[in-house]
Amino acid sequence: MATVPDNRAIGSEAAPVSPTGSHPSHDLNDAEKSKIPVQDGPINFSGDEPTGGFGGAMASLGVARIEAMNSVITRWDRVGIFFGVFIAAYAYGLDGTLRYAYQPAATNDFANHSLLSTVNVLRAVIAAAAQPTAGKIADVFGRLELILVSIFFYIIGTIVMSTSTGVSSFSGGAIIYQIGYTMIILLLQVIIGDLTSTRARLLFSYIPALPFLINTWVSGNVSAAVLGATTWRWGFGMWGIIFPVCTLPLLISLWIVGRRARQAGLLDRYKTPLQEFGLKRGMVELFWRIDVIGIILLIACFALILVPLTLAGGFESTWHEARTIAPIVVGIVCVPFFLWWQTRAPHPLVPFRRMKDRGVWGAMGIALCLNFAWYMQGDYLYSVMIVAFGMSIEMATRVSSIYSFVSVVTGFTLGFIVYRVRRLKVFIVAGTCLFLVAFGLLIQFRGATETSSHVGVIAAQVLLGMAGGMFPYPAQASMQTTVIHEHLAVMTGIYLATYNVGSALGNAVSGAIWTQTLPSQLAARLEEFGNTTLAEAAYGKPFDVILEYPVGTPERAAIIDSYRYVQRLLCITGICLCVPLIAFALCTRNPHLNDEQTLASDSDEKNFNKKTEKTETPHVVA
Repeated sequence: MATVPDNRAIGSEAAPVSPTGSHPSHDLNDAEKSKIPVQDGPINFSGDEPTGGFGGAMASLGVARIEAMNSVITRWDRVGIFFGVFIAAYAYGLDGTLRYAYQPAATNDFANHSLLSTVNVLRAVIAAAAQPTAGKIADVFGRLELILVSIFFYIIGTIVMSTSTGVSSFSGGAIIYQIGYTMIILLLQVIIGDLTSTRARLLFSYIPALPFLINTWVSGNVSAAVLGATTWRWGFGMWGIIFPVCTLPLLISLWIVGRRARQAGLLDRYKTPLQEFGLKRGMVELFWRIDVIGIILLIACFALILVPLTLAGGFESTWHEARTIAPIVVGIVCVPFFLWWQTRAPHPLVPFRRMKDRGVWGAMGIALCLNFAWYMQGDYLYSVMIVAFGMSIEMATRVSSIYSFVSVVTGFTLGFIVYRVRRLKVFIVAGTCLFLVAFGLLIQFRGATETSSHVGVIAAQVLLGMAGGMFPYPAQASMQTTVIHEHLAVMTGIYLATYNVGSALGNAVSGAIWTQTLPSQLAARLEEFGNTTLAEAAYGKPFDVILEYPVGTPERAAIIDSYRYVQRLLCITGICLCVPLIAFALCTRNPHLNDEQTLASDSDEKNFNKKTEKTETPHVVA
């Protein structure tokens, strides 16, 4: 017996069973169609100011499509979509874990191992700009269309990385890959937000993270096997084939439901900007809708300020040179221009006026401080474990994945608890406090070859993971409850972008500490051996040096002490960042979750617009 399509969000009470066994894609009569809200006025492509339509708000095209699909979706459709989400997440999750292991090997081959943080900063900066942009595009064109775009960037970036001949081309490929990677991460979270209730949101948000439960244990074997049988190039390149194949279940599931909605006549009224205005005018409209100028300014601000911080150090410091000073100055000058533009842009990339609610800015602050602090200890952790702890590639890869594994187990379990208690804040605050305790352990166990040190760093990562399962996803779920469905994609994109801003800051600061401190430490500790090139080699190509100087040799002991010293500084910086992290957690709201898609209502949105409305000259597309 077929069920009536459950138009409510996942996590609400059970839907009634249809006694007729009718199929929703073909048996929607005129009376049934009339119950489905449609939009009679112009379509809002950006979702900036909803005023009427689906659920009483003018729905942008992407939201209109997903709500039309919700009108005809069945439970089996939802199962297919969530299964597709899991498979796609499994692919990019394993790929991401392995890239984390292959990237040091690649930069080591280029004799630029310490440029690792520079590559990471560039990726984080691009991701920060890509997230809110992807959210806007998802509203303009639709969820499925943006998944296809993300696959395109994912494949191209992977190919460029696997065929690169130097750090420049490798970084370029990493940036292209990052665009696709961040887009698919955002889209999966948005789709989950589209289809779940506030009380079930946290539980289902962990579906894309569940693959870490498997990947943690297989990634070490896979990375060791790949690097043992071939090179890191094939380790990157094979995912250009695997990932697109793994997205097929999700694409097919979304296409089937979309096709059913079109057959029911629910999407006849909706067009993209290109369909509505034509190619030329549509491209101009899209230019303003996604705020291209804001994207450029945002990338300029972060890239010009943060990247030089990771490049200026080393054995030949360039802090006094114009090539280091000029980008930083230009980047700082771009900041007020970016803020000014966001107050004048027709459709700003970052809607600051929506961030006045402490439920929003509190969650954003958590996202920023979390990644800022985490990357202080994690940016060079893999290298430290191999060089200073004397771990094998396989063991170092597994220890690097412990945080993800434990955080997923903790968070997924917490999802069931939250579903019953319908509260989030108590877990958010407790998690941030536990995060600080974990950093205390990391300071104590920062590098040594004894078994006790290995156990200590593993315990610290476990504790860090438990904390990481208690507040990042709950903070996201808490933030999503404060916005209407129309703004879900954009605000989720901005929230995830804040994570990437934190990553960029963490990568930049950790890279600056690493490049400014490690060379001098190595030079001072290795000076007594009379080898003038050993210090530079231990800094630029450490994985090659440790093969020549195994654990137990005086040279290796000096190298270990140098790495321990720098890792201690990094972890001390991280524990300091835990203080504002806890403060932001205390500032978040404590909503009572229910069975609706959001706690925000259209009347709340109208009242918000009245309070914040300002007299502005409307942008007119020529």
